[in-house]
Amino acid sequence: MMDENYLKEIARQALDDSIIYYGDFPVGTVAAKDPSVEALNYDQCFIRDFIPCALVFLIDGNTEIVRHFLIQTLKLQIKERQLDFLEPGRGLMPASFKVTSNNEEQYLKADFGDHAIGRVTPVDSCLWWLFLLRAYVLATDEYSFAHTPECQKGIRLILELCLSARFDMYPTLLVPDGACMIDRRMGINGHPLEIQALFYTALRAAKELLLDNQENANINQAVSNRLEPLIYHIRQHYWLDLERLNTIYRYKSEEYGEQALNLFNIYSDSIPYAQLSEWLPEDGGYLAGNLGPSQLDCRFFSLGNLVAILSSLTTEKQSQAIMNVIESRWEDLIGYMPMKICFPALRDRDWQVLTGCDPKNRPWSYHNGGNWPVLLWLLTAAALKTGREAIAYKAIEIATRYLPKDEWAEYYDGKNGRLIGREARKYQTWTIAGFLLATELVDRRNLLNLIIFN
Repeated sequence: MMDENYLKEIARQALDDSIIYYGDFPVGTVAAKDPSVEALNYDQCFIRDFIPCALVFLIDGNTEIVRHFLIQTLKLQIKERQLDFLEPGRGLMPASFKVTSNNEEQYLKADFGDHAIGRVTPVDSCLWWLFLLRAYVLATDEYSFAHTPECQKGIRLILELCLSARFDMYPTLLVPDGACMIDRRMGINGHPLEIQALFYTALRAAKELLLDNQENANINQAVSNRLEPLIYHIRQHYWLDLERLNTIYRYKSEEYGEQALNLFNIYSDSIPYAQLSEWLPEDGGYLAGNLGPSQLDCRFFSLGNLVAILSSLTTEKQSQAIMNVIESRWEDLIGYMPMKICFPALRDRDWQVLTGCDPKNRPWSYHNGGNWPVLLWLLTAAALKTGREAIAYKAIEIATRYLPKDEWAEYYDGKNGRLIGREARKYQTWTIAGFLLATELVDRRNLLNLIIFN
């Protein structure tokens, strides 16, 4: 195994090599720099991909690139109401952007999902942007930046988009399939956990960053009104442990009225009780992947559960129970590469129907049960926040053993995550940044304050 300091130097150089410049200023990083594969859209800067990169830059004191990223993406945000339904909604942030030129004049070209595979809407981009703005302010103590009229308006537009009146009865955020890190059809349309955890995080970030003035009065009140019912809804209705499983197992269906216990009319036969009762450890629990009418998606989605821990969307007891599941089911969720994006994978007829026979999302590959090394930084942060340092050290040791020799692969295939993804890019930037961020977090615990909410 390489010396850790030498490995960090290699990783930092690779991260620096990925930086995109707009004029004389750094504005982001490309998604990947794999010399053996056609770039496609991997030569663009994705907002969600840049988050771990930005945090590494902030830790290293390179705040300029993060500031310029925040400014330029804010300029790309849709500011005016659109009359054409084919245009992005006001407040939406792009999924990605690239620097291009016309007659030797540079400009930024944004993709709001109108060029993406499947034309998916990047709901998570604006939520991650708010998360990063807060981290930047905490790292630099530059509250004046967040308090500029431009940033305040940008925050308001994001919240207006998320908190607008809609055809929905729940405090959660209703989104289409593929609206987040899982950006292909995977049966997560509706109220997927990842979006709800990011939504809660963004609301808390906005509450810290919005000025208490007349212009923000209505939106501040709307944020306060949404937080309490949202946190109750997620903690109560998304939570799965053996006690909760026993309650759902004995649900009566077709209940009507305010006193109904089975609020979502979940049918017991739709829950894989046999597998869950064996898989869930006695002291374990986690947030379900999705919830809706007659639907409880019992898959374990890593990103949503880890973000829920960092934002304190889960109680301290629930956070410990999630970490108990990760520790007890290490081979399923971590395996040879931290960590699996969801478990278990969709297979057979479920895979055919829910993914549309997507060959990239075949069982135990890509978003369908593949292992993603970028999740290492979130796993490490959650482990440190819950006092489970051993989990963080063990995961980093695994990543250190494989990532450098595998040339910083994008994702891994197989039930145990032992195979480099069939279509995985090498020198994937957020893989590199996720590794660097994880190692810095364990070395300097105070950095955790940039990304957690107490």
